[in-house]
Amino acid sequence: MKKQKLEKKTKTKGLADDVDKYVGNRLRLRRSLLGLSQEKLAECVGVTFQQVQKYERGANRISSSRLLSFSKLLDVPLSYFFDGLEDNDSSKSPALGFAEDKQEGFDHGSKKIREKNLFAQKETIDLMKAYYAVQDTKLRKEILKIVRSMSKNMS
Repeated sequence: MKKQKLEKKTKTKGLADDVDKYVGNRLRLRRSLLGLSQEKLAECVGVTFQQVQKYERGANRISSSRLLSFSKLLDVPLSYFFDGLEDNDSSKSPALGFAEDKQEGFDHGSKKIREKNLFAQKETIDLMKAYYAVQDTKLRKEILKIVRSMSKNMS
């Protein structure tokens, strides 16, 4: 009898993918912007803070019911968790349209910032917190004008 080489099968069911990581990043961003700790968020939805850490890293998938809970608690629509998510590899999702040829999206000429983790960076979060900490709406608008002017002069 020949010994058959056993192939090791990897478990794929339930493993998080890039979308789960993206959703987790969006969860972390919103939690951070609201100044909530992982512990407080976990307590509010009935999980451990370690579970929230896993959600935010994309190590664990977030169920639809739990995502709805996060949505309500963080005061964002469900779509918030998927905003900006773009699949750069259209070959992974052939069911996006009926045409066999690759087609342009409905971008309508708008220029979006597509940097992968721009809003997940600590510097961005700190800047947004500081900006919204300014109570005077007119002053905030003036700050925005100054920053826009500075960025135009840099390019």
